[in-house]
Amino acid sequence: MTKKRRLYVLDTNVLMHDPAALFRFEEHDVYIPMMVLEELDAGKKGMSEVSRNVRQVSRFLSELIEKATPAQLGAEGIVLKRPDALDLGGNKPSGRLLLQAGTSKNSGNGGLAKEDFGYVKPDNQILAALIEARDAHPNVSTVLVSKDINLRIKAAIHGIAAEDYENDRALDDLSLLYSGTLEVPEKFWDQHPELESWIERGHTCYRIKAKAGQAWHVNQGVFFESQEAVEMRVTKIEGKKIELRIIDDYRRGAQVWGISARNREQNFALNLLMDPEVDFVSLLGTAGTGKTLLALAAGLAQTMDQQRYREIIVTRATVPVGEDIGFLPNTEEEKMTPWMGALEDNLEVLASPRDSSSWAKAATNDLLASRIKIRSMNFMRGRTFLSRYLIIDEAQNLTPKQMKTLITRAGPGTKIVCLGNVEQIDTPYLTETTSGLTYVVDRFKTWPHSGHVTLRRGERSRLADFASEAL
Repeated sequence: MTKKRRLYVLDTNVLMHDPAALFRFEEHDVYIPMMVLEELDAGKKGMSEVSRNVRQVSRFLSELIEKATPAQLGAEGIVLKRPDALDLGGNKPSGRLLLQAGTSKNSGNGGLAKEDFGYVKPDNQILAALIEARDAHPNVSTVLVSKDINLRIKAAIHGIAAEDYENDRALDDLSLLYSGTLEVPEKFWDQHPELESWIERGHTCYRIKAKAGQAWHVNQGVFFESQEAVEMRVTKIEGKKIELRIIDDYRRGAQVWGISARNREQNFALNLLMDPEVDFVSLLGTAGTGKTLLALAAGLAQTMDQQRYREIIVTRATVPVGEDIGFLPNTEEEKMTPWMGALEDNLEVLASPRDSSSWAKAATNDLLASRIKIRSMNFMRGRTFLSRYLIIDEAQNLTPKQMKTLITRAGPGTKIVCLGNVEQIDTPYLTETTSGLTYVVDRFKTWPHSGHVTLRRGERSRLADFASEAL
């Protein structure tokens, strides 16, 4: 049974978000209103990711139009042939690209009349083009694709199907996101009679055979709900053989730069952060779960004490992301200072022991400041970090492409830690399922040199914990 052919009308924000959206609709046709081209032209200047995406869309359209005949530029439509260098996987598009040739019938200025919608704004002109496309192609189903909720509502009012652009989703639902931990039943050992155990470097290790239906990942935390003392981590997966190892106890035993874990998830997180074999760690959690404090403590311990890394680099998404952070005379670090309040708050905890004198505290702060660098991600492109401990804070506000740009800066000996809360996304058109943080958690879960933990419990204060629950 073949799918009914559709005509997808693309909003400007879809192309700004993903330039390859032109080629993601398989056998269906794509329609570009004239106002979308106008908005793309207005957004092409600048060095932000959006501007770069706009220029890429223009290049794609230019390549398609250069090879088109006059008939194809008219009602016939241009065949959507995907560029050879663009590998998107899946089926190649076999539909056509249709461009709005003239102005809308409803209004001489290219949009809807005032009596139809009131103020004639670009969204209304796109909606007018959508209605015109629907009337011009009555034999196909016309669908608006937009990341603008209000425009989708307007389209629905006029009886036109409207959809969000979902091709960039890492997951269909946030509840499916990998948590990094796995609770096993009380009779777990009884279910694996072929269990092997041994001691390796002071840690008890186990080898079991995976049962059908169980999802295992390397560096996944494993625990029994009623046995807090038994907390393990998956260290190796070979076929159906799963190797587990009892992890270090940072709650009652060792400390990291004077910090102890306060719950199970924090203990798993510190084990990942302190393991030199884990190159990429992502920590998800709401405010007060200790993400920044844990990452900084582990970074200081491995930079100052163990000399594993040369320095700590901290960066974060400044909203709006990718725009200029100001003019001279201030330095890059000074311009980033207002965004780094969370870093300074946590450094106060880590660098100011209660029994120290004011002189000792000042000396400690100066020493740490020399080993912690604050950098703007605007200037990360082209850089390579060697033996650095890189913390990316507020990573939920990054797109998958921005996340790729930052992670690929890592050179030999560098560890990257991504922190964020997907419930606090400030970037327009990003959602919990399309955030770059969600994207990397899902993509990295199968890589043996990465680890992830979702922190559940707030540990800031009893006041903050009650407020987060009651308000």
